[in-house]
Amino acid sequence: MEGVLVSAKGEGSSLTITVVSDSQGRYSFPRGRLEPGQYSLRIRAVGYDLDGPGRVAIPAEKTAQADLRLRRTHDLASQLTNAEWLLSAPGTREQKTELFECVSCHTLERSFRSRYNKDELITVVQRMGTYAAGTTPERPQITPNRPEGGRDRIPAEAIEYLSTVNLSDVPQWRFPLKTLPRPKGKATRVVITEYDLPRPHAMPHDAIVDSKGAVWYSDFGEQYLGRLDPKSGKVVEYDVPVFRSGMPTGFRVVEFDPEGTIWLSMSGQGAVGRFDPATRKFQTWNVPKGLNGASGVMPRYSNVDGKVWILAGGMVQRLDVKTGEWERETINVFRDLPKNLPVATRPQSIYDIFSDSKNNLYVSVFRSEYIGRLDARTKKVSFYETPTFDSGPRRARFDNQDRLWFAEYRGNKIAMFDTKTERIREWEIPSPFSGPYEVVLDKGGYAWAGGMMTDRVARLHTQTGEIVEYMLPRSTNIRRVDVDNSANPPTFWAGNNHGASLIKVEPLE
Repeated sequence: MEGVLVSAKGEGSSLTITVVSDSQGRYSFPRGRLEPGQYSLRIRAVGYDLDGPGRVAIPAEKTAQADLRLRRTHDLASQLTNAEWLLSAPGTREQKTELFECVSCHTLERSFRSRYNKDELITVVQRMGTYAAGTTPERPQITPNRPEGGRDRIPAEAIEYLSTVNLSDVPQWRFPLKTLPRPKGKATRVVITEYDLPRPHAMPHDAIVDSKGAVWYSDFGEQYLGRLDPKSGKVVEYDVPVFRSGMPTGFRVVEFDPEGTIWLSMSGQGAVGRFDPATRKFQTWNVPKGLNGASGVMPRYSNVDGKVWILAGGMVQRLDVKTGEWERETINVFRDLPKNLPVATRPQSIYDIFSDSKNNLYVSVFRSEYIGRLDARTKKVSFYETPTFDSGPRRARFDNQDRLWFAEYRGNKIAMFDTKTERIREWEIPSPFSGPYEVVLDKGGYAWAGGMMTDRVARLHTQTGEIVEYMLPRSTNIRRVDVDNSANPPTFWAGNNHGASLIKVEPLE
């Protein structure tokens, strides 16, 4: 049976190692990956459960064999990914993609199992509108002074649609449950390592690799900056200052500047900061008065002009690193938006900011199909349209040729904007409704993206167009991704935003 994920975790260990069965149904862990001891085993193969205790003892200096028997599951619904729920449900693409907003805080299984009718759902969504971004069902964060519905991003049509496909008036769904194919071929040639974080409610959002191979991560729900040493598995967390007592905690963005200092944006706390790994000290700046929060920071090319870009309250600002002073002008990227652009009729929302090698700023316009460019010198703003309508550009990364690689969250595509030719190229991810969040290019010319909806990592061969999707061993809310180019071949890193762990994907070919 091909494409069965087999995971092994040692007693008392914080590491879980996963491999995938081949076309003959055989699986094996690379030599040296599992130390002698007792291990618990689990599997992931949609439609199946492990039949048996799932334990094995590995003796010293010997190999061990464990033949696994699977049985048909009695609860297929509990195994579906977010994408498989959308694949199963009736409705249009537009109706289904509106439900993408739900997965920021919880799985779609929770939505489809709900028994609220339309009127009750309206009340629930209005209540959820008071929650901050770093919220989960186990740990909701309410934004003070925000009226109900203040964060309501789900339109009435989507609420009505959900009431027709959930369990509001039926004991079971009216539609058959569909599943995506299991991995096969190259997608089975992989080793996945999951590192548990010390706090069970940790929400690793961004995961980035430094020059020494350590992985730094932001916590989306609490004021912690973390560092993982992959060789030892040791995790160290640093307390991030709190500026606004009673306001939501947690932050999204961590980013390196040219010196290797780590910058972070503290959304609900209304500040940005930088952390020196050598001295282990923070330096912070409050955002200018009148701006709400600080959702993005971009210091990658601050050595060009000494300026760090900040995204706050949907507006763009620059900080002079030497003086610590903010520029007088706050830039509204949409001020010169051409009236004939279709985006003008829909919500205008900058999701993130990115800078090229000349420290010009680029923005992703999330609820649209546009990438924006802000000239650092002239402040002129230009917009570039993706071939796919309503593609939903989200997070992105520049390569060393000043090409912007970005994820089309709603368009289900990996995209690249060539700043020299001003053209955008797209590659569709094979699994539908994958919801890619960010794209990063490795040294071998492969572009990587993580699917928030599919629990799969996509690797694009940019020369041939081949995409291999690696299944992850459990439900994984993937956000920011990175690659470690010191490995051969390069390895992929991401945080499990709802699973309190960091994940490393090592392709074997």
